[in-house]
Amino acid sequence: MSGTILITGCNRGIGLEMARQFAADGWKVIATCRNPSAAWELSELAESHENLQVHGLDVTDYQQLEELAHSLDELPLDVLVSNAGYYGPKGVTFGSVDVEEWRKVLEVNTIAPYKLVEAFAPHLAAGKRKVIGVLSSKVGSIDDNGSGGGYLYRSSKTAVNQVVKSLSIDLAEQGIRVLALHPGWVQTEMGGPNALISTQQSVQGLKHLLLNATPEDSGCFFNYDGSEIPW
Repeated sequence: MSGTILITGCNRGIGLEMARQFAADGWKVIATCRNPSAAWELSELAESHENLQVHGLDVTDYQQLEELAHSLDELPLDVLVSNAGYYGPKGVTFGSVDVEEWRKVLEVNTIAPYKLVEAFAPHLAAGKRKVIGVLSSKVGSIDDNGSGGGYLYRSSKTAVNQVVKSLSIDLAEQGIRVLALHPGWVQTEMGGPNALISTQQSVQGLKHLLLNATPEDSGCFFNYDGSEIPW
């Protein structure tokens, strides 16, 4: 059974591969990225799939976000995926944290996913599947933190996990399920060439989670392989 999915951050990596796989399966795909004119792979994908639309969206531009939601006002959504993210400077250690960069990481990774859901909740309520996937990271797990550091990215993902939990409670009456998803250590620009899995493997697992989410799964934190991650 196909449907309609909106995915942010589709210019490369996981977002691009997710758009590719859902489009190949016959879904109507609303793929967003900050600068579509520079996203040549996504443009090529759209040219070969009539069921894929590309929209410009900076997820931290909340007026633009509201305008996109308004322009798609009559479109029910089955699945919404908050994929766009920002790692920030790497190698940041105690005593060398750039506060302005920290604010930027939190804006993209924590506040923007909430605003995305706020804007598109009515579209999801009108859909059939009613599933939201928020791309988190295992490094956001407090229980899993045994190495320290990573203050910017870790804190943003820990915080968005709390957002997911609250959304799962607040949207339950509308039948909307909300999942925090760890894509694995993926061979992307962010993950690097030494990562353990391909974008294809990651997205296959994420797709299975999104398309088989139950009400009991809502508010939980899952690895791409389906195993649950401790908060």
